[in-house]
Amino acid sequence: MERSARAFWLRAPGEGEVRSVPLPEPGPDEVVVRTLYSGISRGTENLVFRGGVPKSQYEVMRAPFQDGDFPAPVKYGYLNVGVVEHGPPDLLGRTVFCLYPHQTRYVVPAGAVTPVPDAVPPGRAVLAGTVETAVNALWDAGPLIGDRIAVVGAGMVGCSVAAVAAGIPGARVQLVDVDPARAAVAEALGVGFAQPGQAEAGCDLVVHASATEEGLARSLELLEPEGTVLELSWYGDRRVSLPLGEAFHSRRLVVRGSQVGTVSPNRRTRRSFGDRMSLALRLLADPRFDALITGESDFEDLPRVMALVADGELSGLCHRIAYRPAQSRGAVHRPGG
Repeated sequence: MERSARAFWLRAPGEGEVRSVPLPEPGPDEVVVRTLYSGISRGTENLVFRGGVPKSQYEVMRAPFQDGDFPAPVKYGYLNVGVVEHGPPDLLGRTVFCLYPHQTRYVVPAGAVTPVPDAVPPGRAVLAGTVETAVNALWDAGPLIGDRIAVVGAGMVGCSVAAVAAGIPGARVQLVDVDPARAAVAEALGVGFAQPGQAEAGCDLVVHASATEEGLARSLELLEPEGTVLELSWYGDRRVSLPLGEAFHSRRLVVRGSQVGTVSPNRRTRRSFGDRMSLALRLLADPRFDALITGESDFEDLPRVMALVADGELSGLCHRIAYRPAQSRGAVHRPGG
């Protein structure tokens, strides 16, 4: 077994690099995984890349297999799909998902990986961590048959929520975003689309994922009396204003936070983290989710690609990182499905 691997590190805020790292000897209950793909979680990883994690959240924001500490140097990430090269017989040779950073090979406890169903292509499985967030959000919100639902913010998380919510019988689901180009993504996901000024009101539930004050204010405006805004945005070190005047109290509106770091209280006694991840991967058998993968680059290009993403020069939804042999490496590919 190779005793070293290559890993992406944030050397300093705004500066990434690929380093050689030692690969430990696996124990009897551990697996060695060779990475096939990883994914950039734009919102959170952008925040980490620019050094925007508040000191008060350093421990809360730690990724499961993070090395280093905020703000830097740190090895961060949690969307990784690979093949088990060494481990228990039931996992050997299996394609698995793991909440691991961007690294060519790694050693983790066998319980930290989740087998990818045969019906899910490995390249699509990088979305599992994001779809898991969507599952937990809808467990928190508890939408009912026939509910009118808006999702404000058509990023990776918002699109994943809309795609999952579209499966609720009789539900009216509309994706809301300032970018009219997101209409094509909404169509591929089988949900409606509107820019904020044209969004349909009278919602029982609005899921907010735009990470903007304007988006949060519009979310409240779209609610029916006694409706709920489920807040999924992560603002990091930014302060936001919430409009709680005018009709907020008379309409008895609710703003509720949701975060994937804990299983929703609505399921906590009956579902584990592993159950939630397995469900997310089963949902990814649906090819509609391919619309969320909008670009692909090679692993060794990740420092440059991450800087482009952070600067807004490389837009889109999920940017996938491919771990290819040296002879087949290329530049940024658009689009990637």
